[in-house]
Amino acid sequence: MKNRNKLILVLFIGFVGLQFFRPEKIDHGTKAQNLTNVPKEVNAILRSSCFDCHSSETNLRWYDKITPANFLVTSHIKEARGVLNFSKWDSWPKAQQNSTIYYAINKVLSGEMPLPSYAAVHSSAKLSQEQIQTLKNYALSIAPRKVSDDSQIKEAEKQYNSWVNGELKKPHVKDAPNGIHYFPDYRNWKAISTTDRFDNGTMRIIFGNDIAVKAIQEHKVNPWPDGAVFAKTVWKQQMETNGNISSGEFLAVEFMIKDAEKYSKTKGWGWARWKGSDLKPYGGDIPNFEQECIECHTPVADRDYVFTPPLYLISQLKKINAK
Repeated sequence: MKNRNKLILVLFIGFVGLQFFRPEKIDHGTKAQNLTNVPKEVNAILRSSCFDCHSSETNLRWYDKITPANFLVTSHIKEARGVLNFSKWDSWPKAQQNSTIYYAINKVLSGEMPLPSYAAVHSSAKLSQEQIQTLKNYALSIAPRKVSDDSQIKEAEKQYNSWVNGELKKPHVKDAPNGIHYFPDYRNWKAISTTDRFDNGTMRIIFGNDIAVKAIQEHKVNPWPDGAVFAKTVWKQQMETNGNISSGEFLAVEFMIKDAEKYSKTKGWGWARWKGSDLKPYGGDIPNFEQECIECHTPVADRDYVFTPPLYLISQLKKINAK
């Protein structure tokens, strides 16, 4: 019994001693304003579920302040604010506000947010199905989709057919400002995924070169191997009167080229974009334009900066079904 009491005393003294070690101080109390032009019910959901980590206003519980838990909490808050900080809402243009809502709600729908480990001890962060539906309805309400007229649909079909038939190819396309060459044969690569960006009214098809496809087949995509290249074609969405969504005007093609050493200063990736059917290189008048790409992809740094998970290829599905 004496030994047990001594052990308890030692542990208690050790615990008290730990409390003298505190993490780096960060702003916990600056009140974050409600998000302007956002419905009251949406504001309430985001504030209760997201603001503790993703704003300057943090409601720390007593157990969040105890060492060593406070080190973990502080680390999570710093990382979360680096990815998304709702306190900066009013400084963002409308397009960025909409894309932020799109990103945040997709994280909720995928089950990634709020973090399960956080929600387990912070019950107020948990979202009900009704709250999730409220967020989905709001995201759909701000989608810039309008019914296209017949002339727009015909013109888009004509342009798309030209793209499919290779008629939009240019004999010479200028390099990107950072020296990256255009890949004229990307249309012959495999399509590995698609995305619907209803927040800005675009849709994308992502193609992968042979190295990227092999990495997908071998489940070696985090990190992606050197030599993997993605081509992301961006189209304006158009909506018919029956609600069908199809590709409209061709807007851009963007490339990500993996080379951990060559592109070490830009997170291991080379970034380049060519805009419009005339394939004009983007970024000539923007110093370090790659930072725009990196900042956009920072939320998925833990997936090697690649947003869209690759779809299963037919060969993979056959293997899965055979098991």
